[in-house]
Amino acid sequence: MTDAQLVTLAVFLPALATVPISLAASRPNLREAISLATAATTAVVVLSLVPGVIAGARPETARFSIFAGIELGFAVEPLGMLFASVASVLWVVNTIYSIGYMRGNGEPRQTSFYVCFAVAISSAIGIAFSANLFTLFLFYEILTLSTYPLVAHRGDEEARSGGRVYILLLLGTSMVLLLPAIIATSVLAGTLDFTQGGILAGTASPVIIALLLAAYMFGIGKAALMPLHFWLPAAMVAPTPVSALLHAVAVVKAGVFTVVKVIVYVFGLDTLTGIGANEWLIYVASASLLLSSLIALTRDNLKARLAYSTVSQLAYVTLGAAVATTTSVVGSSLHIAMHAAGKITLFFCAGAIYVAHHKTEVSQLDGIGRKMPVTMAAFLVGSLSIIGMPPFGGMWSKWLLGLGALDAGQAFVVAVLMLSSLLSVGYLLPIVARGFFRPPPGETMEEVKVKEAPTACLIALMITATLCVVLFFLAGDMQLLLEGMFAPPAQL
Repeated sequence: MTDAQLVTLAVFLPALATVPISLAASRPNLREAISLATAATTAVVVLSLVPGVIAGARPETARFSIFAGIELGFAVEPLGMLFASVASVLWVVNTIYSIGYMRGNGEPRQTSFYVCFAVAISSAIGIAFSANLFTLFLFYEILTLSTYPLVAHRGDEEARSGGRVYILLLLGTSMVLLLPAIIATSVLAGTLDFTQGGILAGTASPVIIALLLAAYMFGIGKAALMPLHFWLPAAMVAPTPVSALLHAVAVVKAGVFTVVKVIVYVFGLDTLTGIGANEWLIYVASASLLLSSLIALTRDNLKARLAYSTVSQLAYVTLGAAVATTTSVVGSSLHIAMHAAGKITLFFCAGAIYVAHHKTEVSQLDGIGRKMPVTMAAFLVGSLSIIGMPPFGGMWSKWLLGLGALDAGQAFVVAVLMLSSLLSVGYLLPIVARGFFRPPPGETMEEVKVKEAPTACLIALMITATLCVVLFFLAGDMQLLLEGMFAPPAQL
């Protein structure tokens, strides 16, 4: 197959798999085998494109004209290659985890769960490989609609309420801010194509550019930039595999991916820094980063604490893009992958604790490490990666973010990054300490029995914990890939 055909297959294969998944509703083993096989095949197809993109290839599909000047099309560049790789690889692991979690927890409507999950992954890869803003917007909205049933999966009043907040906030920001920003871009630049160096240079006054940037940043609601972040904690009513999808695999990653993509390929770094249009975003992202970390410290519910941690970590990506140096942008892009591995591990562990012991609050976790040593060891690995400790992947993205900030003369940003890491220590490591070093209430050491989650859950969280370490050693190759965003056209 040609690279263009592989791109098309990567985007639409997960969506096509919804038909056999639906037909196998009465045969759970077959249904889940189809889901897992589709996930693995999609990952192989996506990863097969990586060597060529590192070497400078930029596969494109033929464009399909919708209206005059409005085209549907796909093109692969380094940032999209990274996001598609993250989404497709983690889909495989999340499917393994989902088999153990959904069965072990007796969740209803499991077929619709796998169907919606497949559509969500198809949408995420469509976003990653979008050749222009129209294509990205279309798949961005499909992602919102396909994940709403997952958020409201339980079907009770709490789930419906969380689902309403989710759908109204994400659709509202898209329609009120993002879509008008895209239309304004088309009018100003005469194109919606993602172009190296941006398309808005010299098209409008600095004030208009700054306002347009604000419309994009707050219109991309999935990036959860404060104060438009509250949909994310509200969505924690969803089953844990869905939380992992929201936080690590597709949804919020689609948001911050879009933030970086717009800043690099629509505005252009030189355009933003040349007129100072990025300055306000540096302070807003910094505030979002620190405030959400402080809120995480106060949350006793484990998933809520992890949700506010995600808001903070997403702000790292937005902050690196706002600093607008090549090094900071590479660091923020790298953080998409590093945070994904760490945070999916933490959510997998939270779900495993719930399935095995039905505990949801941090205050209930005394001695849980003695009952679930594998799970809590994985939680420690994920925590250290989120904090940015070696030898875990999160170290390198934060290192590059700091270097990029220094390149821009933004010592303030370096201080924010350091303070945030300390806050991460404060809201993550006490969970580990409580689990391993406090005795279980009402039990002696002799009475403690090991009881882990179902095997599929354990396999998945061990894979993602291992990935946190593997990414530490792959960071150089990933950096090389991402630096291709700024390679001169002659080298492509």
